[in-house]
Amino acid sequence: MKNLPALVLAAGRGERMRPLTDVTPKPLLKVRGKPLLQWHLEALARAACPKVVINTAWLGEQIPATFGAAWDPARSGSPGSAMPLLYSDEQADFGGALETAGGVVRALPRLLADGEAAFWLVAGDVYVPEFEFGVEKAQAFLASDDWAHLWLVPNPAHHPQGDFGFAQVGGVGRVLDQGAQGERFTYSTMGLYRAAFFQAPQCDIPWGNPQGLRAALAPLLRRAIALGRVGATVYRGPWTDVGTPARLAELNPGP
Repeated sequence: MKNLPALVLAAGRGERMRPLTDVTPKPLLKVRGKPLLQWHLEALARAACPKVVINTAWLGEQIPATFGAAWDPARSGSPGSAMPLLYSDEQADFGGALETAGGVVRALPRLLADGEAAFWLVAGDVYVPEFEFGVEKAQAFLASDDWAHLWLVPNPAHHPQGDFGFAQVGGVGRVLDQGAQGERFTYSTMGLYRAAFFQAPQCDIPWGNPQGLRAALAPLLRRAIALGRVGATVYRGPWTDVGTPARLAELNPGP
């Protein structure tokens, strides 16, 4: 079985992390001695991900300067082959970040160049050290009829209302439509998506987003949820949205 490629979102300005992000892109801020984004690269390499595309914008030149054209697992003391890294530079192409959906569609020609039908998606500013981007998860998703599969987490203190409802339907986790009954959870930013999720009629951004259209992910998710095409799993391992200096400090306790 073969795993799927991954897109790591790393283009945001990180306004709430200022002044730290005035000189460093948020995915390069260090958690327990390593850049946030490196935690994802290590996990994706362990899972034999065939390649990773990283979208960049704010101070984006620092990210390829840090990681180069491939992630060598030997850099973190692990075995395995080098994992190719490609970059989608939204700052150079369009003068700034394209938001989540706009950035994903822009990256798709690089991400799915080998004919893959789906991919992993994760934000570069979440700390989730124990999550496994396992090939069995990717293959189970490909065997389903879903357009997307999200990993949801218990609502953190700063987001008590959550993002989506969740329920087991026929023994399978589903994201619920707005207004439906069910326990609410927060979207972890980790997910599996089919290319069809970002194509017509579900999405009206042209393939590769040649015009640099800025578009959010949430409206597309709501549309697919309403059609019953989004599955979900609740993840209860350690997870932090590293969105403020205080949360970063909590992960990096002093001596």
